[in-house]
Amino acid sequence: MAHREGITTEVHDWTMVKASSLVKDQKVITIEGSLPVEEACAVLIKNNISAAPVYNAEAKGTEETGIIHSKSYVGMFDYGDVIAYILLVLQNMPPPDEEVPEGNTYTGENLTFEIKDIIRRAIEGEEIPVKLASDLSQKNPFYSILPEATLLSAVEEFAYGTHRVCVLNPDGSIKGILSQSTVARYIYDNQRHFPEIEAIMNKTLRQLGLGESDVIAVNADSPVLDALSLMSKYGVSSVAVLGHMGIVLGNISMTDVKHVMKSYRHQLLWKTCFQFVSLVRTEQGIDDGQDRLPVFDVRLDTSFGFAIGKLLATKSHRVWVLDERERAIGVVSITDVMRAFAASAGVNVKPHRRGSSSTTRTE
Repeated sequence: MAHREGITTEVHDWTMVKASSLVKDQKVITIEGSLPVEEACAVLIKNNISAAPVYNAEAKGTEETGIIHSKSYVGMFDYGDVIAYILLVLQNMPPPDEEVPEGNTYTGENLTFEIKDIIRRAIEGEEIPVKLASDLSQKNPFYSILPEATLLSAVEEFAYGTHRVCVLNPDGSIKGILSQSTVARYIYDNQRHFPEIEAIMNKTLRQLGLGESDVIAVNADSPVLDALSLMSKYGVSSVAVLGHMGIVLGNISMTDVKHVMKSYRHQLLWKTCFQFVSLVRTEQGIDDGQDRLPVFDVRLDTSFGFAIGKLLATKSHRVWVLDERERAIGVVSITDVMRAFAASAGVNVKPHRRGSSSTTRTE
């Protein structure tokens, strides 16, 4: 594929688009590392974002060194970390209304110093700084790229499962945060300018070898904690909620945990997944000013372009592939989309997935 950027005024090669052009005029929300986890989560909710860089305000500054430094970033904080934090604390503390047996501190063995510190602080009722919980899920390290980096270099990173990268200014400050969804939206909206992309958009999921993969699911009558545990265990951003005969009734995603953190409604963790899905739908309707019942499913003979459109419309990272009986037989993730984009540019990315069978896993 010939690179024609610079020859014409219209870019016909998406791989050569500057990544920084997709984050122009972006307001970057950052979180100071000493802020308690609950308050850091409130920052995500207030700004309607799923992640934010965490910086260390204790790093040596201008007054000490006489040199102007950009912020010292220690990691990213997202809803995956919130889930890991909830599970860590709850799995090492007794359930509600249960007394702690004398002499039992629920600290566990073979834990890192940082994790033991989180548990100790939680048991003693202390606030836990978000810098301790940053990347607690071990799924969202702080990745950065230079402003001159191309979109292809970002897509290659995304194809390995990275959800977002920070685009840096020359002075090391953050110009903007580029996400998988932002790239998917840009390429989807501009596909008519990119012949290679337009060609794969018209192919079916079956033709592209997508949609037949592990389905991580939870039964409708299981507690919400089970759904969070599955997301954490398998490193996925959402799980299907299954009813009778394995029919998909809904979806619980990482970002839905914000409904638990709002006003600290931890009791929701012991509600059934079906009750929680109903609550989320109701609250989304209130927030949006309209009733909303997102449809998170496609078929193997659905076009790739239609599947991407559904991902973008539902603001989800995964859509479920159903058979004629409405049972989930696979999933298409935003990472799969990035991998397909990379392949269209001649880049072969080997997937790093946990398991490769097409069975439905419920626990």
